[in-house]
Amino acid sequence: MARRYDTNDATDRTTGLREAASAVRRGELVVLPTDTVYGIGADAFTSEAVADLLEAKGRGRNMPTPVLIGSPNTLHGLVTDFSELAWELVDAFWPGALTLVAKHQPSLQWDLGDTRGTVAIRMPLHPVAIELLTEVGPMAVSSANLTGHPAPEDCDAAQEMLGDSVSVYLDGGPTPGNVPSSIVDVTGPVPVLLRAGALSAEELRKVVPDLEVAN
Repeated sequence: MARRYDTNDATDRTTGLREAASAVRRGELVVLPTDTVYGIGADAFTSEAVADLLEAKGRGRNMPTPVLIGSPNTLHGLVTDFSELAWELVDAFWPGALTLVAKHQPSLQWDLGDTRGTVAIRMPLHPVAIELLTEVGPMAVSSANLTGHPAPEDCDAAQEMLGDSVSVYLDGGPTPGNVPSSIVDVTGPVPVLLRAGALSAEELRKVVPDLEVAN
């Protein structure tokens, strides 16, 4: 039976975050609020949990799961060949609605799907998400919806779709917005905007003037 906690209540928030962290460490799934939409998350380094996440969403390995982190410093242990331009984007837009696709460290023991040596990574601008990520470390997190359905902006919508496939729901109320993060590929010499979301190409070019836009 899934457990749900109201993170706008101080007592419930403390209990919920503790229970969510325990669930993640056990290899179970949790739903958490972010600054874009609600996400379904698992320990990024537990391959069985990531597989369960994909199964809960009805999503194939050809659509790998992004990773959320609680601090930019975590990047040092996760990515390689991270350019100065990439760090400038981090400095300007993290925490926030910017996902960066980077080359991950070859030594990492994780299986996020068919990533071809890359990882999509973000630091969300949401206190509950950051507190959980700080406690448990990097999490594989995708929007908390069944594939093909709208991404949920509140916990009710997420729970209606995912039910008891999730152990703990952290209810932070409606999310600030339903616009997804913008995705920028920083694996090459020039950053490339793969998806324009909360941040436009014009906003990103204020920091990286040479930003290219994928066709």
